[in-house]
Amino acid sequence: MKTYAIKYLELAEKHADKVAARWLKDVKSNAKTPTYRSLNEDDLVYQCVRFYQNFSKMFLDEKITDDVLRYFRSYAQESHEMGIPAKETIYALILMRRHIWLYAEFQTIFSSGIDQRQALDTLGRTILLFDYACYEVTKEYQKLIKEGKKIKK
Repeated sequence: MKTYAIKYLELAEKHADKVAARWLKDVKSNAKTPTYRSLNEDDLVYQCVRFYQNFSKMFLDEKITDDVLRYFRSYAQESHEMGIPAKETIYALILMRRHIWLYAEFQTIFSSGIDQRQALDTLGRTILLFDYACYEVTKEYQKLIKEGKKIKK
């Protein structure tokens, strides 16, 4: 694996708490995620940190594994149990993707012109993983709704 991607993954793992804290501030104040305002901050940070820590494992696998799919489904179930509507859960994932990338840029791991190809590859892989997450979370929410499980208020 390229040095660039390794730095990116290390950043996601080692600084997950810092990135999650920035994400929390954003998700709590964003007009598209109003439900998050009333939720326990420690629970939200924990959920986000776990996602970032699992991100490295997801990133390394050539294909999405059953473990990753199970993780996405459990993420959806947990969010549903917290009373978060599907559209807000998906937008929160979008914000997670944005914050991990912004943090990496802020740390200037994507600084030289030589690294631009690796940066594009890394960004492409990041987007793909979050797209899979959004898809699986949406599927799981639909399943929960079909089963008649109500969102807690």
